[in-house]
Amino acid sequence: MTNILILGGDGYLGWPTAMYLSQKGYEVTVVDNYFRRKCCLELNIEALYQNINLVERAKIWYELTGKEIKVVLGDLREPEIMHSLFNGKVNYSWCIDLKYKGVPESVIHYAEQPSAPYSLISQGNSEFTLTNNLKVTHNLIWSVKEFSKETHIIKLGTMGEYGTPNIDIEEGWLDINHKGRSHKFLYPRQAGSIYHTSKIMDTDLLWYAVRMWGITVTDLMQGPVYGYKTEESEIDERLNTIFNYDDIFGTVINRFVVQAVCGIPLTVYGKGGQTRGYLNINDTLQCIYQAIKVPAKKSDLRIFNQIMETFTVNEIAEKISSVGTKIGYSVKINNIENPRKELESHYYNPTYQGLIDIGVKPHFLDEKAIKDLFKTVEKYKNNIRKDSILPRVKW
Repeated sequence: MTNILILGGDGYLGWPTAMYLSQKGYEVTVVDNYFRRKCCLELNIEALYQNINLVERAKIWYELTGKEIKVVLGDLREPEIMHSLFNGKVNYSWCIDLKYKGVPESVIHYAEQPSAPYSLISQGNSEFTLTNNLKVTHNLIWSVKEFSKETHIIKLGTMGEYGTPNIDIEEGWLDINHKGRSHKFLYPRQAGSIYHTSKIMDTDLLWYAVRMWGITVTDLMQGPVYGYKTEESEIDERLNTIFNYDDIFGTVINRFVVQAVCGIPLTVYGKGGQTRGYLNINDTLQCIYQAIKVPAKKSDLRIFNQIMETFTVNEIAEKISSVGTKIGYSVKINNIENPRKELESHYYNPTYQGLIDIGVKPHFLDEKAIKDLFKTVEKYKNNIRKDSILPRVKW
């Protein structure tokens, strides 16, 4: 069986990815330092429902499926901890078989502070975002260089790196003709937050390592994800991933459904013409799986735009309102002052064919997908804290 290492395995996407790949027959190891859990406590934020810790989830997964997901609890900003995952000196926090199975064929890199609002709460939060995200990526590329140059790094980037340019967004690269000469460059980036700036720097670090050291990388430029339910989590609700609906870690579609259920008008920022690319959580899992199955060429930086459809915020609000009204909710939409410095009406035309070409079969934000989200939120309606919904961070 192929060894897969998942950095950030306790997160919204990390844990579902671990179960998905384990079910596919891979030997999976997950690493986390519980950053998001600690951060939610510090900021007085609660998820829609409680999640048991990573070790307990791995135990339940093994009891129900007979498949082992090894767990390492540690801070990947520490070089020795990252190195241990590649040199065999790893200290497992939980596993069935203590034997080190060898260097990973692929590393899925989720281990970053993932929130734009968090990165702008204060200078301290901004500094943490930069140092955390860059240190982890820096430690990863050095570990691969020193111990396992055949390992394929699959890093979760973000479409927010591109900003909202007035030209089509290509999949990572742009051919430039200038004064009779031509060259292929990384597509120009223009971040809208410190978080997105850190992701641009990640890409630059990876591109350096590809050019200078010959490592192999796939960079998945992901849009906002919605949903929580996967085939694996349906086995037992204790395996559910975290569902944040707050203004720091919640994503817009999940947040809007929570607002509809608890009677808060959907908070559209400004004019609502901001357009982004979105995808279902099950498509994130597909994208990772296909990127493993069809790896990048050796010593290459392959970039995919990981979205499946685009919407304005107004269009999303209208979809949520329409479905909510059909099932008995009185859903209002409220255009509020935009807490962010961003264009509220703009051109947005990203290319996103690459992942479909290697086998991803998209899910779409249809009525059924939205109704499924409503059912989940209704089940935990009494857990919703209304004081966590309205935006508190401005930039």
